[in-house]
Order: sequence, then structure tokens, then C-alpha cells
Amino acid sequence: MENKLPTTDQNFVESLIPQRFPFVMVNSITAYSEEHLISGFEVKEENIFVQDGIFQASGLVEHQAQSVALHTGYKFYLLGKEAPTGYIGAIKTFEAIQLPKLGDKLTSEVSIINEMMGVTLVDIVTKINDEVIAKSQMKTVVM
Repeated sequence: MENKLPTTDQNFVESLIPQRFPFVMVNSITAYSEEHLISGFEVKEENIFVQDGIFQASGLVEHQAQSVALHTGYKFYLLGKEAPTGYIGAIKTFEAIQLPKLGDKLTSEVSIINEMMGVTLVDIVTKINDEVIAKSQMKTVVM
């Protein structure tokens, strides 16, 4: 398959993850490699994790997990295969330094630490305007 990056094509991005509206927390891919991905997401009022104009920590966790799913989905896309379904296996650490507001554009960098037998260990750093607002380490499992 052809490299389609960077992309903000919402339909293409959504084709790479199992989630569907209103539960989609990613809307762009800026960079991809076997060990790395940069995703983006703009916080909008209709988002289910927005309360009183603030994107909640649970939404940040979901955004980060979907960024990992995007990495897997794009890898399968490049192989010409359908992306598998996965889930969060464990969250080792999560720190929300600042909660995003309406209109904020999140950028998350996924770094693959280890991948074995469908289990992926990742570090994720989320920023707004190059300022770190959240960090986590999680395991995801592909079924």
C-alpha cells in the first residue's frame, strides 16, 4: 500500500482503528515508523469526554490508547491487511499535567518499547503547542 502520511483525512484515520463516532479520539497521523507514531486530535464541544469545556483525563487516556491502535492499524494498512481489534491490557503509569480545553490540538508521540505475541508496551507523551500535558506507559493487546 502507498504511504499516505501525513494525513488529516478523518475517514482514512477512522479506517485504521476499531472505534467509531462518537468514540473517536484521533484525527491525524503526522509520522510513522515501526517503533514510532505521531498522532493528533482536536478537542471539540461534541466530544463525549468534554465537561464544562474541559477534556477529561479519561479522554486523554483514550486518545493515547487510540494513538497506539493507530500505529497498529497503519502497520496493517501498509501490509494490505485489515487492522485487528485490540484493547488496553494495563496502564503502568499515567500523569495528566494539564487538562486540554475546547479547541486545543493534541499531539501524541507513541514510542514502542517492546512488542511480543500481540502485546505491545509503549511510552506516550501528549503535548499542546510543544508543552507536555500528559505522559503514560501502557500495554495494549491485539486479538
